[in-house]
Amino acid sequence: MNLLMLSGDTSVVRGERRAFHNTLSEFSNYWDRIDILTHRVRGVARHDCFENVTFYPSPWGKMIQPFYVWKKGRALAARRRYDLIVSHDYGFFLHGTGARWLSQASGVPYVSEIHHVDGYPRGANVRERLQPILTRRYVRGAMSRALGFRITNAGELRPLLRSWSVPAEQLFLLYSLYLDFDVFRPENTVIEYDAIFVGRLTPNKAPFLFLEGIAAAARKREGLRVLIIGAGPLGTRLRARAAGLGPAASVEFRDWVAAPRELADMYRRSRCLICTSFSEGGPRVVAEALACGVPVISTRVGLAGELVQDGVNGFSIDWSADDVAARLEQIVAVPELRARMALAAPRSVQRFEKSRVIREYAHGYHHLAAT
Repeated sequence: MNLLMLSGDTSVVRGERRAFHNTLSEFSNYWDRIDILTHRVRGVARHDCFENVTFYPSPWGKMIQPFYVWKKGRALAARRRYDLIVSHDYGFFLHGTGARWLSQASGVPYVSEIHHVDGYPRGANVRERLQPILTRRYVRGAMSRALGFRITNAGELRPLLRSWSVPAEQLFLLYSLYLDFDVFRPENTVIEYDAIFVGRLTPNKAPFLFLEGIAAAARKREGLRVLIIGAGPLGTRLRARAAGLGPAASVEFRDWVAAPRELADMYRRSRCLICTSFSEGGPRVVAEALACGVPVISTRVGLAGELVQDGVNGFSIDWSADDVAARLEQIVAVPELRARMALAAPRSVQRFEKSRVIREYAHGYHHLAAT
């Protein structure tokens, strides 16, 4: 079977071995050929990898990507028969628009992938608050043209798209989150931090809410030690705010951790992970921490609503600094509670073993292509 994929992720073309590279390394084994149309990468017209995967970056600017998909896709389809077109869709839905045009021109069915909706369930700014409106408009227009929509969580995306009148039979739940349990696993480690935050320092991750929660907790329990791993546009302001906490809380910053094993060790050295995001596609960090036996305090975003079992392996919270502080205090003050949660945490993510998730992803598309 041959697959034509439309993706805005150019990391593989740029030589980066990140999530998309790791997925393709196994996903490619289930296909005779995967061709991928992506955005412009200066100086690159074609990139081959994994023997049967080829990227074709556009030579044009991003906003005319639908025309590139239509033109290049037709040329490729004239040389090779594709069984399915898959479009990773978000933002202005440039690939989704191109997929519709190409499907109509070539007769190859397409699936639109919705990994998450920016600004849902809560927007961090005006742009994010408008994004669900744009997404709904795109989805309503694609319903009659696409085979359906791949969704990557059941608790958030399924009810949202159903509320937009998408029939249940057009929703295909195929998880994108997977874990390497040789890396992310419990180990006996000395705990150094009371809480850890991992993620880009951007508005949708709500790092200031995290810090406000730490400040509230420190008013009752001085001497908290906190680790923030991440970089981004809010970094300078966040460091200044953390410095203002004084001796009540020690906040350590690391721009990033490149090696997964080192990141797993950082999770294990923390009493809990706190996720305060407004909207998320994963969040991957929640699953990684749970796999390491670390309780999680998280807002109900993306998969977190399915993974975090309130009072069992962590706590679900609203976007409230007082909520963050109260739940952190429980985990710090009651070692027996933290120990029970740590024991339960890995069991909640066992279904996300890497090979299993990628196999189900591939088989799901094989089934759709064959119908």
